[in-house]
Amino acid sequence: MRKLIAFDEDTFDKLKQLGRDRMATFQELADEAFADLLKKHGIPIDLKDALRKSARLDAESSKPAARAKARKVKSR
Repeated sequence: MRKLIAFDEDTFDKLKQLGRDRMATFQELADEAFADLLKKHGIPIDLKDALRKSARLDAESSKPAARAKARKVKSR
Protein backbone atom coordinates (compact mmCIF):
# COMPACT_ATOMS: atom_id res chain seq x y z
CA MET A 1 0.00 0.00 0.00
CA ARG A 2 1.34 3.43 -0.84
CA LYS A 3 0.79 6.51 1.29
CA LEU A 4 2.03 10.03 0.85
CA ILE A 5 4.01 11.49 3.75
CA ALA A 6 5.24 15.08 3.89
CA PHE A 7 8.58 16.05 5.47
CA ASP A 8 10.09 19.45 5.90
CA GLU A 9 13.18 20.08 3.76
CA ASP A 10 15.70 19.73 6.61
CA THR A 11 14.27 16.44 7.89
CA PHE A 12 14.16 14.96 4.40
CA ASP A 13 17.78 15.97 3.75
CA LYS A 14 18.87 14.31 7.00
CA LEU A 15 16.95 11.15 6.14
CA LYS A 16 18.56 11.01 2.69
CA GLN A 17 22.00 11.45 4.27
CA LEU A 18 21.28 8.74 6.85
CA GLY A 19 20.25 6.42 4.03
CA ARG A 20 23.50 7.12 2.19
CA ASP A 21 25.59 6.63 5.33
CA ARG A 22 23.94 3.29 6.10
CA MET A 23 23.68 2.29 2.44
CA ALA A 24 19.93 1.82 2.91
CA THR A 25 16.97 2.91 0.87
CA PHE A 26 14.39 5.35 2.13
CA GLN A 27 11.92 2.43 2.26
CA GLU A 28 14.27 0.44 4.52
CA LEU A 29 14.59 3.42 6.86
CA ALA A 30 10.80 3.81 6.95
CA ASP A 31 10.27 0.07 7.58
CA GLU A 32 12.70 0.17 10.51
CA ALA A 33 11.14 3.32 11.97
CA PHE A 34 7.58 1.96 11.82
CA ALA A 35 8.65 -1.42 13.21
CA ASP A 36 10.28 0.37 16.16
CA LEU A 37 7.12 2.42 16.72
CA LEU A 38 4.90 -0.66 16.75
CA LYS A 39 7.30 -2.46 19.11
CA LYS A 40 7.31 0.55 21.45
CA HIS A 41 3.53 0.31 21.75
CA GLY A 42 3.49 -3.48 22.13
CA ILE A 43 1.92 -4.24 18.77
CA PRO A 44 3.29 -7.40 17.11
CA ILE A 45 5.00 -6.71 13.78
CA ASP A 46 4.49 -10.13 12.21
CA LEU A 47 3.07 -13.56 12.98
CA LYS A 48 6.24 -14.68 14.76
CA ASP A 49 6.07 -11.72 17.14
CA ALA A 50 2.34 -12.27 17.72
CA LEU A 51 2.90 -15.93 18.62
CA ARG A 52 5.80 -15.05 20.92
CA LYS A 53 3.68 -12.44 22.72
CA SER A 54 0.75 -14.84 23.00
CA ALA A 55 2.94 -17.58 24.49
CA ARG A 56 4.40 -15.12 27.00
CA LEU A 57 0.91 -13.99 28.08
CA ASP A 58 -0.22 -17.62 28.48
CA ALA A 59 2.83 -18.42 30.62
CA GLU A 60 2.23 -15.39 32.83
CA SER A 61 -1.45 -16.20 33.33
CA SER A 62 -0.69 -19.79 34.39
CA LYS A 63 1.60 -18.66 37.23
CA PRO A 64 0.00 -18.29 40.68
CA ALA A 65 -0.65 -14.71 41.70
CA ALA A 66 2.08 -13.26 43.87
CA ARG A 67 1.10 -11.94 47.25
CA ALA A 68 1.00 -8.20 47.48
CA LYS A 69 3.13 -6.89 50.30
CA ALA A 70 1.30 -4.65 52.70
CA ARG A 71 2.83 -1.20 52.98
CA LYS A 72 3.63 0.00 56.43
CA VAL A 73 2.14 3.35 57.29
CA LYS A 74 4.27 5.62 59.42
CA SER A 75 2.42 7.10 62.36
CA ARG A 76 3.32 10.64 63.26
